[in-house]
Amino acid sequence: MTKHLIILTGGSRGMGLAMGQQLLEQGHHVLSIARKTSDALAASASEPKQLLQWEQDLAQSAAAAQRLATWLGTLKSSDWAGITLINNAGVIPPIAPLSQTSAAEIINAMRVGLEAPMALTAAFLAATENWGIARKVLNVSSGLGRRAMASQASYCTAKAGMDQYSRCVALEEAAKPNGARIVSLAPGVIDTDMQVQLRSADSSDFPDVGNFAQLKESGKLTSPEEAAARMLAWLERADFGEQVIADVRHP
Repeated sequence: MTKHLIILTGGSRGMGLAMGQQLLEQGHHVLSIARKTSDALAASASEPKQLLQWEQDLAQSAAAAQRLATWLGTLKSSDWAGITLINNAGVIPPIAPLSQTSAAEIINAMRVGLEAPMALTAAFLAATENWGIARKVLNVSSGLGRRAMASQASYCTAKAGMDQYSRCVALEEAAKPNGARIVSLAPGVIDTDMQVQLRSADSSDFPDVGNFAQLKESGKLTSPEEAAARMLAWLERADFGEQVIADVRHP
């Protein structure tokens, strides 16, 4: 069996959409989990059964994880050569100091950016633990999870948490006979809607706004397609190598 199944969150736009399109073009089967379905993603499928799209609010992480677990329970491991979960979805809350950020905004950012990836990973690992095939988890992290930035406390914290839980799960899975491999990758600075938000922020709220504007003006932003290709290159590795935390901004 040569078919590979990829579960991708946030596949309706930005780098997630680019990853989904490239995965489909490579012949993989994709389950995309996002708030909305994407016609652009569907257009990249060679046949309808190659792509399944769920409209799912990842802020409701328990429901999302249960839905994934139930669905995986309907599949036969013998139908697949490998299965991968890509936790790509995330949100950027209003760009402001924490003191000016509402509890609801903080909670939403943490649920989508950290709670949902952890819950989905737990469901994925439990449902496939006895599958005798390669299992992988690719988490889309950020340099901001490894470097503090004013007015980005929720986003930075969610990504830092993603890195740390990846380390923990890597230790857990390494102790199992057919443990899954996990990696948390920072893709670099990508030209997406998030960058537009950062460049448009009020300098009084966001001291680094000038730095992000300069990145755009100097052409230092990576396209979603290029970043997606670099991220997906890791899937070609049989075991992701030895790194659990990595930066892929350079080829």
